[in-house]
Amino acid sequence: MQNQEIKDLIPADFSDESRVWVYQSSRAFIEKEAAEVNEQLYQFYNQWETHGAPVKGWAKLLFRQFVVVMADERMNAVSGCSTDSSVRVIKSLERQYDVNFFDRMMLTFLRNGKADMLPFNQVQYALEKGFISMDTPLFNNTITTKAELLENWLIPLKDSWLAGRVNVPQ
Repeated sequence: MQNQEIKDLIPADFSDESRVWVYQSSRAFIEKEAAEVNEQLYQFYNQWETHGAPVKGWAKLLFRQFVVVMADERMNAVSGCSTDSSVRVIKSLERQYDVNFFDRMMLTFLRNGKADMLPFNQVQYALEKGFISMDTPLFNNTITTKAELLENWLIPLKDSWLAGRVNVPQ
């Protein structure tokens, strides 16, 4: 799945400036779990509010591993309380499925069409052994807008924030 395929999954009627939060699970969800997670996310964003006003929101489990939450703030800006309510949903999913959505030391690369996780401290070794290369797509979970989600979520390691933290093997 590349950026065009990601684009096909994201609602077109949300502004490019829509806020985005990406939560990476510590493991992939099996099909049954993925369906349950997507149903819970659907229930959440259909009732999402900010100060009593509806939030134009969307959320989905992508690659069976990433919960992507999006809010189009053209009508109503998302408040701290409404952001907290989205985090409560993520925390609830963590407890329900025994996963961790907040481990920032775990990175995910796209290898052979599937999301492969790698601890940050093993990236250099993986490069040296050829498990990944500087061209391997990295899920850049630091993105914050819909435009970034579409263009910069899945980028080659060499173009990511991680590039300056590794030595290219000779």
